[in-house]
Amino acid sequence: MTRRTDIDVRPITEAEFPDWQRALNTGFLMPPALAAEQLEARRHLFVPGRSLGAFDGERCVATYRSFAQEITAVGGAQVPADAISNVTVTATHRRRGLLTRMMERDLAAARDRGDVVATLIAAEYPIYGRYGFGPATTMTEWTVDVPRAGLDRRWAAPEDGGRIDLVDGEDVRKLGPELHERLRRAQPGAVSRAELWWQTRTGVLSVNDTPWTEPFFAVYRSAGGEVEGMVSYRADDHWGDAKQPLNTATVDWLLAVTPAAERALWHYLCSIDWITTVKSGWRSPDDLLPHLLPDPRAARITTQADWLWVRILDVVRALEARTYEGQGSLVLEVVDRGGLTGGRWRLEAGADGASCTPTTESAGLVLDVAELAALWLGDASAVRLAALGRVREERAGAARVADALLRTSRRPWCPDMF
Repeated sequence: MTRRTDIDVRPITEAEFPDWQRALNTGFLMPPALAAEQLEARRHLFVPGRSLGAFDGERCVATYRSFAQEITAVGGAQVPADAISNVTVTATHRRRGLLTRMMERDLAAARDRGDVVATLIAAEYPIYGRYGFGPATTMTEWTVDVPRAGLDRRWAAPEDGGRIDLVDGEDVRKLGPELHERLRRAQPGAVSRAELWWQTRTGVLSVNDTPWTEPFFAVYRSAGGEVEGMVSYRADDHWGDAKQPLNTATVDWLLAVTPAAERALWHYLCSIDWITTVKSGWRSPDDLLPHLLPDPRAARITTQADWLWVRILDVVRALEARTYEGQGSLVLEVVDRGGLTGGRWRLEAGADGASCTPTTESAGLVLDVAELAALWLGDASAVRLAALGRVREERAGAARVADALLRTSRRPWCPDMF
């Protein structure tokens, strides 16, 4: 067995990208060899200095990639983030500290760059808490039994004077980015999308192992003609024994910046001929979907799990970037075993903003930086975390104060996988 010190962890060169990509596919249990056109398409993801590899001799045995991102804090501020993806360790080289070495290197660089947080989507739950990440948003997927939903099957157009049009990928690339910007600037937990996102979702570039198949795209326009919603979906071809249509429409993604657009798009999907089941894709756990149906029980939850994980790199900037629904003060003692941003801080929050300053006062609440990440976007409850033994009250009632300040009326949501 190669010693840990003999394995070189470093940024890869462009010439090493094919070997790095092979290790990535191997780690995710995908066919290791890529077609030349897929490899070339994935080169668009390569950013010098931000794709790390662990090398045992000439062979890449672990992968790690980060890229620049913005995440929306509570209140709409755009916070610079270090987005982490493509993390693998080959099965032959587990338990040698390779992920720890890559993670420590990248997070230190992100802090020095001035990123406020780091983000990732965790494939496995137990891995990232030890690096200071906490689950900050939840994802829910519903499956709608259309015949049971109670909708009028004769529905043909939105009742509010708006309209729905089928469009193609070129239209999506023109209209989608501006619509997404409107959504993410109002949605805590949403993240920025590069042009590459729109290219891969509309067939301009294919980075997947499966051949590109164009989905259906539909746009909702208000009565005034403004684009307020958009959906990408696919349909299968399944018929029952007596020639009954039993087809499923599966949503790839759905964006809506008004409740009217959201209602119209879900009703449209449920009105398509032959569609008897609609799968919602990744939605917020408090999404309006079930209650846009006359019978909400027609929408059953088929997946619900943690989604976006956040790692605070700068406590002061993170807490001062967001807004607060209440007014008050709280002294937090943040424990950071990674040594990036621990300390004791006094948070003063109100309608006019917040200040977070170092203090020597006694702490009201003691918590790990991972738990602070879970609280930062407003989804987690400090009272619940205290009951679980994951935060500690040093002053009676401090957890309730934290909830009054930090929790939000609508839950944060990240629509993206990255």
